Amino acid sequence: MGQQQLLLIVLGVIIVGIAVVVGINVFTAQSEESTKDAIISDCTTLGAMAQQYFRKPTAMGGGGNTFTGWTIPASLATTANGTYSAVAVAATVTITGTPLAATGYSWTITTNVTPTNVTSSETAAE
Repeated sequence: MGQQQLLLIVLGVIIVGIAVVVGINVFTAQSEESTKDAIISDCTTLGAMAQQYFRKPTAMGGGGNTFTGWTIPASLATTANGTYSAVAVAATVTITGTPLAATGYSWTITTNVTPTNVTSSETAAE
């Protein structure tokens, strides 16, 4: 084998190695965004449940125009995406979604629920 052929083989191996590393980094970034989107979706669903509780009369097991007394159902407090907690006061509910510890992600999603609105925001770790 000539020197030129060896150089081309080495160059090819280096290019393939770089492509693999870039692919892994892109996959990791996409995986984190997917988890974030899933937690936002879960928090929005919980927010809609809180709004239903708010609108439902107390005689039917609802809040009767207050969020006080609403809690996250036990089966939804932990999912494959993360864990969720809520603080409910009369006019608002704040839902916090945290990714599972095994993922290593350090951000949280905070969702604020009012009788007419559900908004989510990301909080980076300090």
